[in-house]
Amino acid sequence: MYDPEDPMPQWTVSTMQRVAAEPDLAAAAIRYANLGMLVFPCVPGGKRPLTPSGFHDATSSARVVHQWWQRTPDANIGIPTGSRTGFLVVDVDVHPGGSGFAAFERARAAGLADSWGWMVRTPSGGVHAYFPTAADQEQRSWQVPSVHVDFRGDGGYVIAPPSKVEIDGVTKTYDVIAVTTQPARPVDARELRKFLEPPRRAPAPASPSLPANGYSPEALARTVALTPEGGRNRTLFWASCRMVEDRHNHATVLSYLMPAAQHAGLPDREIESTIDSAFRVASRLGPGSGLGPTQRSEVIQL
Repeated sequence: MYDPEDPMPQWTVSTMQRVAAEPDLAAAAIRYANLGMLVFPCVPGGKRPLTPSGFHDATSSARVVHQWWQRTPDANIGIPTGSRTGFLVVDVDVHPGGSGFAAFERARAAGLADSWGWMVRTPSGGVHAYFPTAADQEQRSWQVPSVHVDFRGDGGYVIAPPSKVEIDGVTKTYDVIAVTTQPARPVDARELRKFLEPPRRAPAPASPSLPANGYSPEALARTVALTPEGGRNRTLFWASCRMVEDRHNHATVLSYLMPAAQHAGLPDREIESTIDSAFRVASRLGPGSGLGPTQRSEVIQL
């Protein structure tokens, strides 16, 4: 069985090719089980599990495995991935919509997917790169369709050699094509996904598209109060300048914009400092300057 102290035991690396070379799927499945690997049957020529609970039913009991394959001799061999079996798989897809090899090579060059234990060529022409798990670290399965790379970890499974799948009327086999001579190391699935699918930056809050003058203090206060985090200070500065240009005194500006800015989440000291800056700058520039939160970057820094 899987040993957490040795997540990718030597037998899996050194004997994988011999297991894959078994004369039939039943013999290969039983050999996997005898070596302590959890397996379960999938439909002949396909990937759908034949057991009621899918990969959750996987076992290393040779007796149970023998019964399964005696019932369906041509069943493909499924193996759960993740902490149950001690290995993870990076699945590089190849299909009419694209290939994942370019993204996989970039990840390997970046040191994120270069320490695999063995590689399997899939019937589509892609590869499964096998990595050991990291002790006490759950890594869930995920997909990045945009670059045609998937990850099989906890909550997933793969079809193992020498299983067969029919593609465009031709039966093709899962084949072991490479076994490393170097120690395999775990892949960091989270970092790999971030590399393949960088998080998108949230758009900057839009500045209020209001005319320079003529807005009522109530409207300006409402704009400040409803401004989300990220644009609150700039909007407060903008509204303060508008009120200064409309010749409202300091007390009036505070009475309208202080509560609004507090509602938006700004601290009192920052509110007062921003309003004071608006008075200094707007008074210096004079009426009609049109100074706004996205203009004159030197002012925003005050």
